[in-house]
Amino acid sequence: MAECGVIYVASGADYVDLACASARSLRAQEPDLPIDIFTGDPVPPGLFDAVHPLTRPGPRAKLTAMQQTRFARTLFLDADTLVVGAVRDLFGLLERFDCAAAHDMRRASSLIREGTVATPAAFPQLNSGVLLYRRSAAMLALLAEWERRFHASGARRDQPILKDLLWASDIRFYVLPPEYNLRRLTLLEAWEPLDARPAIIHSHRLMDHMDAGYRPRGPRLSEPAALVRAERAALAEEWQGIDTDDPVARFRIAQERQEGQGG
Repeated sequence: MAECGVIYVASGADYVDLACASARSLRAQEPDLPIDIFTGDPVPPGLFDAVHPLTRPGPRAKLTAMQQTRFARTLFLDADTLVVGAVRDLFGLLERFDCAAAHDMRRASSLIREGTVATPAAFPQLNSGVLLYRRSAAMLALLAEWERRFHASGARRDQPILKDLLWASDIRFYVLPPEYNLRRLTLLEAWEPLDARPAIIHSHRLMDHMDAGYRPRGPRLSEPAALVRAERAALAEEWQGIDTDDPVARFRIAQERQEGQGG
């Protein structure tokens, strides 16, 4: 069994294309780190060290594929990621922990506080698009139960189930700092130079050119600068109409407005 490696799971040409772009960005930062992909679609030769078939295609195929990793220590990456800094150091966390992931964004929303188990607000969902884990008996059992509950429940999202499992489990997990799962690139404009070193960008805006059915297609965004510009525009729209100079009060006003609209 290989010691450390990265896996992607992708179905369909668009998602495979995104996974390939992410893998190329990873190769530029960590040229010697093994990279595998689980897919039923063609991939370019030479990019991945191994290509595995999807044994359970469909929604959240990753929950099955993650259990089939050939690595003792695995970093799973969603296709809509870009690696912009060193990530090999992450695997050292697995000397002490079974898994690690970053907090999800929009933690004040009802969506991100979902779960069948009541937990404190300070225990939000973790984002499962960047997940570091060890191939231990405890972790494999958690992955299997995560997969079972997801398919048994008919859930649309896997994060609430993961939150429930981590809350109830004795498994040792670590919360990654945001630079390893950077969901808001505008954070980079607020940080001071020595606050952090960005490592993994994880942005749905990398999929803006894809047909989602609920929004018009936009141009393909593939560079951090373009992602930041798009996020600035979205951020301005989020805060539109909140007329206060109080940086704390504006969150309360915005959230009350969202709740009033059923958001």
